[in-house]
Amino acid sequence: MTLEGGCLCGAVRYGVQGEPEHVALCHCSDCRKASGAPVTAWAAFAGSHFALKAGAPASYSSNGDAVRHFCQNCGSGLYYVNEAVLPGLVDIQVATLDDPDALAPQVHIQVAEQVGWMAGAHDLPHFDRYPG
Repeated sequence: MTLEGGCLCGAVRYGVQGEPEHVALCHCSDCRKASGAPVTAWAAFAGSHFALKAGAPASYSSNGDAVRHFCQNCGSGLYYVNEAVLPGLVDIQVATLDDPDALAPQVHIQVAEQVGWMAGAHDLPHFDRYPG
């Protein structure tokens, strides 16, 4: 499998090859704060299967181990590296793939930190577009 993705403005592009080690929906507070969303979809690939194709992302580490990479122009979160917890892996944000449907989540993780209202989020009304 070969997939490509990038940021909102197109300044940073990346590619991955092979099968992911896992695809997960993370509910941790760090992911929430970094993304501004209640949950973030991640797909972990061997670092040797990940390559930057264009641009130079900025990075931020809140604790010295976890390093989040993002576009310095538009702010899109792109990928995460944490050698202490995920040695040799690059965790890409699935929603930044050109085809995010290519990698369906397999598991929810860090649900101990889940926002309480997420438990009933799928029961809310659904609209194909913004209701008018």
